[in-house]
Amino acid sequence: MKKRRVVVTGMGAITPIGIGIEEYWNGLKEGKNGVGLITKFDTSRFDTKFAAEVKGFDKENYLDKKTLRRMDPFTQYAVITSEMALKDSGIDLDKIDRERFGVIYGSGIGGMDTLQNQHWVYFESKDPGKISPFFVPMMISDIAAGQISIRFGLKGPNYATTSACATSSHAIADAFILVQRGSADLMICGGSEAAITEMAIGGFNAMKALSTWNDRYSEASRPFDKDRNGFVMGEGAGALILEEYEHAVKRGTKIYAEISGIGLTGDAHHITAPAPGGEGAVRSMKESLRDGEVDPAEVNYINAHGTSTQHNDINETMAIKTLFGDHAYDLVVSSVKSMTGHLLGAAGGIEAIATILSIKNNLVPPTINLTDPDPECDLNYSPNKATPLEINYAISNTFGFGGHNASILFKKFKE
Repeated sequence: MKKRRVVVTGMGAITPIGIGIEEYWNGLKEGKNGVGLITKFDTSRFDTKFAAEVKGFDKENYLDKKTLRRMDPFTQYAVITSEMALKDSGIDLDKIDRERFGVIYGSGIGGMDTLQNQHWVYFESKDPGKISPFFVPMMISDIAAGQISIRFGLKGPNYATTSACATSSHAIADAFILVQRGSADLMICGGSEAAITEMAIGGFNAMKALSTWNDRYSEASRPFDKDRNGFVMGEGAGALILEEYEHAVKRGTKIYAEISGIGLTGDAHHITAPAPGGEGAVRSMKESLRDGEVDPAEVNYINAHGTSTQHNDINETMAIKTLFGDHAYDLVVSSVKSMTGHLLGAAGGIEAIATILSIKNNLVPPTINLTDPDPECDLNYSPNKATPLEINYAISNTFGFGGHNASILFKKFKE
């Protein structure tokens, strides 16, 4: 059976460095820093007092107050980025078969804010009758996909992915498979996270995963730098419209890029640490190339997972060198997280968008704060300024706790 081509025809983003695709891309190419002191709660007793919060965003421009009250922030972000992507794609919902239009939209954590707040409600009152009837449907991770489906009347495949920091990439991969095999013509996919809360920051502090550079917070997210000491929490969402090529051509829409292949692997190694030498990452990137029938030498850019943690950055670098050999020094690598922080389950969504825009504009965003590279991280990471580059093929990597690895291979669109 001939594989159906799958293209990206719409995108929406809410990020710490910009709202909407244009503002987000401007932030990326300019090396905008989205990290600041946390404003959402009192951090005086926390080891980490900073994060990459979404700023200057008025949700009421998109959703009414009643609807907002009944959605956790992660769902609000999901629904709004989906609306952005639909508008960007030019889809007229009245002129398409909504039974052939699905949603796969994930979250690594889900309604953390709702869970925390409702815990406080109960433990302060000791009265279960005080718990909101909306508690469960606001908290569960799948509710974002459900709310998107309900809001836009989309009746195709509908579910959520949850695989820690690989969540969004798994959503994109699953959506790609469904369109490619003919189960749907259109899919909204991506991921959302809103976990800058006391419990999340405290929890990641407890496991020593977050940077604690409170006196140098603007420099704290520094992937591949020898002084990196943990990741910086971010929040936001990214949504993509995947569409079967002929369907997109028929309705005359623009096409950003094509998905060429996907690679999904498991480390089977450790709950948080990557496999030695990035062995699982090697296999996920290799599988994306096999799936897309692309030679390693054809890849121009890798949008790295690049978390600014000791283990990830070295292991991802090793994985790239293992797979690409000498070509590893010819391609360009960069980490969006240096600017946006780490959006956990939403990372793959906004980073796929960054990868697509890099291909479209032939420009690799910078890895900011990279002032003294780790000797073991010796590739071209586009340090501190954007790198002009003709990009035909690019890989977006995301790796999650539990050993989940996902690599998405994008290609420049050609008819």
